[in-house]
Amino acid sequence: MLKDITIGQYIPGDSALHKMDPRTKIIAVVVYMIGLFLANTQSAYLFVTIFTACIIILSQVPLIMLIRGIKPLWIILLLTLGLHIFMTEGIPIWQWGILKITAEGLKMGLFMVLRLIYLVLITSLLTLTTTPILLTDGIENLLKRMFVPVAHELAMMMTIALRFIPTLIEEAEKIMKAQMARGADFESKSLLARAKSIVPLLVPLFLSAFRRADDLAMAMEARCYRGGENRSRMKELKLAARDAIAIAIILCFAAVSILLRNGV
Repeated sequence: MLKDITIGQYIPGDSALHKMDPRTKIIAVVVYMIGLFLANTQSAYLFVTIFTACIIILSQVPLIMLIRGIKPLWIILLLTLGLHIFMTEGIPIWQWGILKITAEGLKMGLFMVLRLIYLVLITSLLTLTTTPILLTDGIENLLKRMFVPVAHELAMMMTIALRFIPTLIEEAEKIMKAQMARGADFESKSLLARAKSIVPLLVPLFLSAFRRADDLAMAMEARCYRGGENRSRMKELKLAARDAIAIAIILCFAAVSILLRNGV
């Protein structure tokens, strides 16, 4: 299951999304989230579904890779669906004792599940189509335009955190295999047994994370890293025509979501 986490990974490619400026992609993701949270009708979610499918096709990222990123969330998705189905008041379509399923709850539950799935898909596409270096430059540039005084440091911390997700997952897999060879049971069907077996995994994983952080700090120090002050770049970020088209498209997406929300 750990290998199914796709956030933080990068897949080299030559698609339109890969070539797009990282600042454009970050802004587009934020606007997409706004449009997604504004959707509250069947027609709005149908429009969001078609738009999301077009983005996935445009990215040329294998669909199986994106589906793998959703698999670890199945418990959260089921819990979200169940809470809305049984806790939302409305017209009951099934009832057994105090438990009842309402049409409004079923509708809201499905909407929330779709919302979570689309959020994971789009945020995964951001890292899958953008290198960590470009992501750092994009975040830093946007923060500077917002007059954030520690823009470089914040961007560096966020990017290192994203970059270390696949590394720590790989490290956790190695530790799990080593402990399974010594008789540890990570495949037990009992949820309590699984929770207990994860505890011995956390200690070596945290030690490994601290060791890697120390190695990274020493490597940055050896390269005379002094933060973002007076730093130059070999390749400066430049907006192209495709970025302007992408911004126009995502703004139209948000506008249509608002219109569909108001029943237009």
